[in-house]
Amino acid sequence: MAEEESKEQEEAPVEKKSNMLMIIIIIVLFLIIIIGGVVAFLLMGDDDQAQAQQMSEPQAKQKSTSRPKRTSSNVVAMDDSRLLSEIGILYPMDTFTVNLKSDAGRRYLKVSMSLELEGEELSLELDAKTPVLRDRIIRILSSKTLEEISSKKGKAKVSSQVMDTLNSMISDGQIKGIYFTEFVIQ
Repeated sequence: MAEEESKEQEEAPVEKKSNMLMIIIIIVLFLIIIIGGVVAFLLMGDDDQAQAQQMSEPQAKQKSTSRPKRTSSNVVAMDDSRLLSEIGILYPMDTFTVNLKSDAGRRYLKVSMSLELEGEELSLELDAKTPVLRDRIIRILSSKTLEEISSKKGKAKVSSQVMDTLNSMISDGQIKGIYFTEFVIQ
């Protein structure tokens, strides 16, 4: 009889410890799930917030009577809301295939794009400088990681960076927009 009582007393603390350990594990898992959900919401919320800002910028531009200087961020913001009839002359570029900057493995990006030109005279300058333009675009694209270019925001940033770089090199006008006609990451 005394032996049974001592066994029950020994089992009770072990059972309490295992129950307490199980509760701690459940709480930790619950916290991890909540934190993961909050992080995912914040990451997705950035794209929604940027898109809402892009929608409001063209309306603010229409209310303004003076014509502000065009910057690449304004062009990217206006791309979604512009009518096709407002888009200027398009200058197609050959396909670019570059390795992405990566530590984990080999990733590559295959991109085709068209440049929206301000005037026809600019196409002659672009024809003459095609190798230099391709070199600059390849350098920009190959400096990006998969994470930088996989989101809509990342593509817009790459587009504006390419546009800024090319506009600083040309003299017969400017590039008003960049349109990706093919964008494959592998």
